[in-house]
Amino acid sequence: MEEMTMAIDNCSKQKQLSHHVLPFARSYQVEALEKAMKENTIVFLETGAGKTLIAIMLLRSYAYLLRKPLPYIAIFLVPKVVLVSQQAEAVKALTDLKVGMYWGEMGVDYWDASTWKKEFEKHEVLVMTPVILLRSLRHSFLKLSMIKLLIMDECHHARGRDPYACIMREFYHDQLKSGVSDLPRIFGMTASPIKSNVGNSEWTLAESIRKLMTLMHSKVYTCESEAVTEFIPISTPKFKVYREDEISYVLFQELAVKLKMLKQQHELALRNSDFTESAAESAHKRIEKSFYAIMFCLDDLGVWLALKAAESLFSNETESFLRDNSGDGLVKSFSLATVNHLTTYLPSGNDCTTIDRIGTQWSIGDNIKSDVDMGLLTSKVFCLVDSLLEYRDLNNMRCIVFVERVITAVVLETLLNVLLPKYNSWKTKFIAGHNSGLKNQTRNKQNEIVEEFRDGLVNIIVATSILEEGLDVQSCNLVIRFDPCPTVCSFIQSRGRARMQNSDYILMVKSGDSATHSRLEKYLASGDIMRKESLRQSSIPCGSLEQLPEEVYRVESTGAIVNLSSSITLIYLYCSWLPSDGYFKPSPRWDKETGTLYLPKSCPLQPIQVQGDKKFLKNIACLEGCKQLHNIGALTDNLVPDIVVEEAEVDEFENEPYNEEQPSYVPPQLINHLSKDDKTMYHCYLIELKQNFSYDISVCDIVLATRSELDPETESTQFEMCFDHGSLSVNLRRIRAVHLSPNEVLLCKTFQVTVLKILVHHNIDKLAASLKSLDKLYLDDDLEIDYLLLPATAIQHRPAVIDWVSITSVNPSKITCEKHSPKLWTKNGLVCPCILQDSLVYTPHNGHIYITTSIMELDGNSLLELRDGGVTTYKKYYEEKHGTQLCFEHQQLLNARHIFLVKNYSHGCRQEKDREAGKNFVELPPELCCIIMSPISISTLYSFSFVPSIMHRLESLLGAYNLKKTYLDHCKQHEIQTVKRLWYLRFALKVLEAITTKRCKEPFHYESLETLGDSFLKYAASKELFKSYQNLHEGLLSVKRTKIISNAALCKFGCNCGLPGFIRNAPFDPHTWLIPGDKSESFKLKEELDSNGPKIYVSGKQKLKRKIIADVVEALIGAFLTSGGENAALLFMDWIGIKVNFDIVPYERHISIQPEKLVNVNFLESLLKYSFHDRSLLVEALTHGSYMLPEIPSCYQRLEFLGDSILDYLITMHLYEKYPGLSPGQLTDMRSASVNNDCYAWSAIKAGLHKHILHTSQELQKHIFNTLNTFGKLASSTTFGWECETSFPKVLGDIIESLAGAILVDSGYNKEVVWQSIRQLLEPLVTLETLKLHPVRELTELCQREGYTQNITISSKDGVICARVEVDANGATHQYEFSGCVDKKTAKKLACKEILKSLQKTEGK
Repeated sequence: MEEMTMAIDNCSKQKQLSHHVLPFARSYQVEALEKAMKENTIVFLETGAGKTLIAIMLLRSYAYLLRKPLPYIAIFLVPKVVLVSQQAEAVKALTDLKVGMYWGEMGVDYWDASTWKKEFEKHEVLVMTPVILLRSLRHSFLKLSMIKLLIMDECHHARGRDPYACIMREFYHDQLKSGVSDLPRIFGMTASPIKSNVGNSEWTLAESIRKLMTLMHSKVYTCESEAVTEFIPISTPKFKVYREDEISYVLFQELAVKLKMLKQQHELALRNSDFTESAAESAHKRIEKSFYAIMFCLDDLGVWLALKAAESLFSNETESFLRDNSGDGLVKSFSLATVNHLTTYLPSGNDCTTIDRIGTQWSIGDNIKSDVDMGLLTSKVFCLVDSLLEYRDLNNMRCIVFVERVITAVVLETLLNVLLPKYNSWKTKFIAGHNSGLKNQTRNKQNEIVEEFRDGLVNIIVATSILEEGLDVQSCNLVIRFDPCPTVCSFIQSRGRARMQNSDYILMVKSGDSATHSRLEKYLASGDIMRKESLRQSSIPCGSLEQLPEEVYRVESTGAIVNLSSSITLIYLYCSWLPSDGYFKPSPRWDKETGTLYLPKSCPLQPIQVQGDKKFLKNIACLEGCKQLHNIGALTDNLVPDIVVEEAEVDEFENEPYNEEQPSYVPPQLINHLSKDDKTMYHCYLIELKQNFSYDISVCDIVLATRSELDPETESTQFEMCFDHGSLSVNLRRIRAVHLSPNEVLLCKTFQVTVLKILVHHNIDKLAASLKSLDKLYLDDDLEIDYLLLPATAIQHRPAVIDWVSITSVNPSKITCEKHSPKLWTKNGLVCPCILQDSLVYTPHNGHIYITTSIMELDGNSLLELRDGGVTTYKKYYEEKHGTQLCFEHQQLLNARHIFLVKNYSHGCRQEKDREAGKNFVELPPELCCIIMSPISISTLYSFSFVPSIMHRLESLLGAYNLKKTYLDHCKQHEIQTVKRLWYLRFALKVLEAITTKRCKEPFHYESLETLGDSFLKYAASKELFKSYQNLHEGLLSVKRTKIISNAALCKFGCNCGLPGFIRNAPFDPHTWLIPGDKSESFKLKEELDSNGPKIYVSGKQKLKRKIIADVVEALIGAFLTSGGENAALLFMDWIGIKVNFDIVPYERHISIQPEKLVNVNFLESLLKYSFHDRSLLVEALTHGSYMLPEIPSCYQRLEFLGDSILDYLITMHLYEKYPGLSPGQLTDMRSASVNNDCYAWSAIKAGLHKHILHTSQELQKHIFNTLNTFGKLASSTTFGWECETSFPKVLGDIIESLAGAILVDSGYNKEVVWQSIRQLLEPLVTLETLKLHPVRELTELCQREGYTQNITISSKDGVICARVEVDANGATHQYEFSGCVDKKTAKKLACKEILKSLQKTEGK
């Protein structure tokens, strides 16, 4: 019975496992899986035993708990970044789970909770390094309860302060002790549960294993070695002993003394240089590092490899981007001097191949024993080469040589690639950690080398410990330990790299080094001992983790924590997000003597002084700092700097989807349903036209009749249009209302459709279709563009304004002549000659339409002079040219003119004539003419040719009126009385300018207003933020401002208020203009209700990019600012959703300092012509962030933030008002030339403000000194910064801005006081005469205008910036290369300036 029960249990287990076990799993893997499914498990198996496969099968067993939309996940931790993709790919290959990969270089350190939430919702298994999980848990981006399975690869790292150990201690055991049962299943993997050196007894091993089990709260699973070796090969260990003697003591001492002298010489040169302290210290460290690396190689590897090390260090000195104080030259000089000296110790003073005294060629390794005797190589290197050559006959050689140092890997690669080809075709490459600084390797490069190793393209890899863990190189058949293994774990893992059958594991040991030999022997035996102890420990229950209580600060709302261990890291993280510049990187300062933590001046916290255990005093202070930062909101509830969340919100906001298809509005005043009343009232407005030119045809007035009464402001509408003859003045005025019957309305619509269709399209078929659509006028009730355009009577015939005679001309058949009898044959039949005097006719023989003016004395038999000089009769001409036989050749001909062309007259530019005046007139036989309209004067038709452009402008103005009215209605609804006066201001033209883009090609567009509005918006937002957030640093204020004034934000504000529909973004095309009353085109108006205003009618869609809408918002701010002042602009901003309050709020300051002791107050107030009420503001405005002395609690960054915006606004407004006739482009250029750091810095130097800056940066001082040298060479009145051949320290420009901010705050936000004080420092201000474009901008625009090809490349070498500019000007190449110790912008500017000079010389020739 008992046997049957066991059989049933076994069967049940098999069924339970069968869903998850892969068919190729080995017996011990299935056994380990079964154990891991029951309890937390550490799988201790040899390298190559398939531990990852067990983890994957365990993932498969948990898959039902992980599949979305369930909120749970599995975490797969790997200790090294290179293993992330390897393990992730393995999971993807053998499961259908969604896998995400994460490592530091992805920028995960800067992710916030919302970003991580998206990852958790998207993926089911997350493969990452442990520090990422630890950070996510500490910040509570991820809760431990969300993790169902936690896999830890190479879990032997879980000790001390390793992230593995911190995860288990701070979170797993903390919740375990709290009684939480919903904890993740732990699954650890290792080839050695012990990472440290082997102890002296089995008890020590057992204790180490026990500690790992306790920390991991897991049982160790392992099996007898034979169970594994049945499936995987185990390499054979072999000891290789090399003799103790290295290079001769005399040679070593001689070289050591000389190299030390070289080092001292270069260190002395550093001390005597004018390099900054940080640059000199950096150069000293690099020289020292090179020296000790070369000395190590000399001692351990020999002279030749020491030379190779020196050459490698020389060629791989990293490029510095500092200015001419970087010290690069001295560092490279030391490396080169070392190379030259070591070279003298080679045969004939040469490198690897030379000719010796008897004429034979020498090469390293030709006689390797001789090389050892000469000290070129050591016996240790000889042992390595000898060991490799023992396998020279081995097919498919795959060898890994493990070394301790990166420099050893680098030089051994060089040696083996020189020496081994003498014996076979083996190729060697090295792999070392990518952060070594020596021969930097990217992870992609390392993976590429491993792939080449697998494929046999590389036979030997010289590697540091980076290849010990996890990397799968199964093709390896030989491992050589060039340097001894430091730990048993290193021993086991490096041995495990030899995966092939019958592979060897060579351990190189120095002769007589019994300690190392004994240690390696213990390592050999340790595997069985650890396995035995693991089996014994697995039967003992897991103990509870005993750890000393540690102070933890926990945020109740999120669960985020910071403790003594993590507090320093968090403080440094916070400081790294504070504003910085090239002279100062904000970081905390710890005063060990007083136990005081000083945070950077941009942090609002006062110095933190604590007491306690001196060993942990800094940790305690940082923990207190974290608490205080959280309490004031500088750290969020997830304990990350608030700016991280703010920037993430900005990024998310910027990336929100946006539909470029936006509506286009039609003014509701021109829209209506068809009236079916007996009488319909129309409001009549006279469009008075005045010719400002001489022409043989005069214009006449036109009547605009609308169903809706127009805004009273439209009565004063005046504008001009330019065309080929000159300009036409247009004036609109209201006359009276008329009541029209349906028949009269139909007649009027027939007239305007006929005239406008013919003028616009010159096509009789399109006219027929339009007239046919009028027959259906009363059959539908759709919305339509409903207004009438009618001819006006001549002034002498008024007060009757509408010219009904011309309107009835659409029915010429109904016109009878009482004076004459019909006697002229036409296509319409026999008609009276007077009907043809002023008529619109169509000639079917050529498809043209003409306007007749008179009857001529000529007939069909009259002579016609041809263009080629020949003569014929009209009858013959029509017969030969058009194949038409005149039947009434004696009828008098008609004098006719080609119908007028309708053009876009809205652009404000005079146009070229389309044809000569003489070619406009023709002679027509009446019998070829169909009469369309009669009588209608040529003046009427000429006037109507301007109607499309006139109505386009009026429609645009109505749109501007409607937008303004919507804004005013908002003000009334909110009982804002201050804008009532705006109702009487006629500023709709400014609004029209603000909603018109440059693409419309009209005489105005929004650029100038946008420039002005941008500066005011920036100022208003900056002022509001500065007042509202008195504890926030400049970086956070800038991010918050971005959330208000960025293109994405402004676009959203604009869209929420329906602004896009008002925007005009395309040039007017009269051929697509909708003729009122014409229903032949498929066109539908859509009515939309606006909850905040009147009805809106949409005529279609237009494409508008985000920036256009944002620019229009800024331009509208500028329009209201110039028309109604700051209050009007603020109210418009309020309407669209930008809430800014200009009420004066006291700036709270609690600073007790004595300004007179810190700065020369009297001089500075005299310079600024302003006396401060609060002189601490003056001190703050002059304090750079590097000035960490405690007497001044804050730096100038906040005041600079405010001052930057007020100066931008004041200068832009000054230019706008002083130069009212500026083109938009000129205003933008003048603003750019005035509002920039170079101009401000120049002004600061002129005023001597650089002497009063409080800072402790040597690099800043050096840069200011270099700038002063340049300052004396140039005339400041003509440069405005563009001509300077050096880069200005940004700090100098910042000081001008911070002083402006200080005066603004101190004066109660009085802008005039700021302008009067700062303007004198900025004089002379740029004028139109002194305006110079920035050389880069000037060259770019020149190339775009002339079609030149431009190419600019920037490079850096040895601290020197090189800018190369090449321009192909129609086949002529102009090139210039500037090199110097300047920044990239300056180098680019100077190179472009030289190219401009070259181009100007060419043009002069």
